[in-house]
Amino acid sequence: MSPKIIKDPVHGYVEVDEALQPLLDAPAIQRLRYVRQLGFSYLVYPGANHTRFEHSVGTMHLAGVACRQFGFTDEDRRLVMAAALLHDVGHGPFSHASEPLMESRLGRTHDEISGIVEPQFGPLLAPMGIEPAEVCAVVKGSHRLSGIIHGDLDVDRMDYLLRDAYYTGAPYGTVDAHRLIRNLHLAPEGIVLDENGINAAESLLIARTLMRPTVYFHHVSRIGECMFQLAVLDHMETGPDGGFARICTLDDGDCMHALKNSASSLSREMAARLYERRLYKRAVYAGQDQVNAAVFQAGWTVERARQIAGEIAETAGCRPSDVLVDIPPVPGEMSLDVQVKNRHAVVGFAEISPRLQTLNQTRREQWRLGVYTLPGYRDRVADAAVEILHIKKPTRQDTLF
Repeated sequence: MSPKIIKDPVHGYVEVDEALQPLLDAPAIQRLRYVRQLGFSYLVYPGANHTRFEHSVGTMHLAGVACRQFGFTDEDRRLVMAAALLHDVGHGPFSHASEPLMESRLGRTHDEISGIVEPQFGPLLAPMGIEPAEVCAVVKGSHRLSGIIHGDLDVDRMDYLLRDAYYTGAPYGTVDAHRLIRNLHLAPEGIVLDENGINAAESLLIARTLMRPTVYFHHVSRIGECMFQLAVLDHMETGPDGGFARICTLDDGDCMHALKNSASSLSREMAARLYERRLYKRAVYAGQDQVNAAVFQAGWTVERARQIAGEIAETAGCRPSDVLVDIPPVPGEMSLDVQVKNRHAVVGFAEISPRLQTLNQTRREQWRLGVYTLPGYRDRVADAAVEILHIKKPTRQDTLF
């Protein structure tokens, strides 16, 4: 079997090793062709229909480039490339849109993939001498080689920033991935960045910061996710076979089909609204200067959001399903625990780049609490949300443009 060549719009020609081709053809990987990379961002950016499959292939490609840069043995290279290809097989339908439900209902995240890798990929990994547990450890971040796909300057992030910018048309995700990889070195203390790669590393941090509000946390995408989560929660109340564990095995199309044909009238309504893009609107969109964000972070779940939405709806005089509450996690501090090497010394990245502190401040200012409702209820819901959530000076929808 000769190497397989895939034409990728982001990286050009991607070569898949003969040994890795059985993984590429496995049903769990092929399913990713039908799971959108950016969930409901296509409601904002019509071109954002790229999939987890493309991203997985791109991540595998960049992992191979990094492994060659580090001079890995063939065994280590195949392990890392296999992990890169499989790293997203744990995603549910619409990618991160189903993640909060996965955490609250199944107690796991998408990178906990042992339940998929061991039964479905074990026989395919054995001929390469790779243990499924090792692949899972690399993906989870607990392996000595994890830094390549699960670190501060990982190839997973490089690929999704480049790919998401390409398909959305947002001009913020530009990362010089190959220059960055060429300036990385593997040392006993971990990954070390040559000083010639500082600008490329900074571009990755800037891209992460700018893509966050314009793509990853765009309010329309968040509204779509909240509507989807409400649909799934009510659908599960009707007792579908297999519960949420089965829903996580579906792709986007099968999941929407299940919701559009659900025994729950609310699930059918939400699915139809998403399909026809009849979306809820912003009633309140508040930053950290208007609320105590820390209050909402501890123990916050989709179920808790629905409880708060019910309280707001009761005060506003509408149905609980007419209100959506979205309180995303406060952005964590971006930090590069990467040493930078120049001709004279090895120093921490933060000592070389003063931009890190500024970018972290920007990320904190980007955070928004959203309360969404149907157009006719915006004023009533906004007033109720201000009272219940103790919001200062709410920003109404009609002042946002």
